[in-house]
Amino acid sequence: MDALTFLRTDHEGVLGILESLERGRGSGEAEVRARGNLVTTLVIAESQHEALEEQFFWPEVRRTVPDGDDLADRAIGQEDGAKKLLQQLKNSRAGSSEFEEALTRFIPAARAHIEFEQSEVWPAFADAIPPETSNELGRKMAAAKAMAPTRPHPGTPSGPGYLKTLGMVSAVVDKIRDMISGRRSHYPPTVPPA
Repeated sequence: MDALTFLRTDHEGVLGILESLERGRGSGEAEVRARGNLVTTLVIAESQHEALEEQFFWPEVRRTVPDGDDLADRAIGQEDGAKKLLQQLKNSRAGSSEFEEALTRFIPAARAHIEFEQSEVWPAFADAIPPETSNELGRKMAAAKAMAPTRPHPGTPSGPGYLKTLGMVSAVVDKIRDMISGRRSHYPPTVPPA
């Protein structure tokens, strides 16, 4: 699977969650609980996705795409803001005003970020990188997803060096906490590496 197919699959999953969250704003106990569970899945999916982009995709964009540093810096800036909102969502009680405010801010920001990547970054990336390199990058990201962090970690560096070292420790701790807390049942489906 090439890099853009891998990323597109992740984006489609996130967009599906966002659509469900936009539709479901009921106030009943079951509706609020379901909304909280869906946000937990969103936090996990986004945390994994951003970590993989920062570890693999953005360094490749910097290396190969004209103006790649600018594109990567803009994207990582957007992602850092999103991590803060994801952390706020994770720390808030579903249905609370803090939760709803963070979600109201996160949804359009996530949509704008996905649009930026798909319309500005991806075409330049596709033009700059040979298919075999994109395929290898896609395989690496798909394989690494199982070990990606499942929490946003907004205070940690976004660089690939950190993610390949201390970020792995954070990911292991996340997964242990998820197993103990039952949060693991909210993991989004994964696409097997091709």
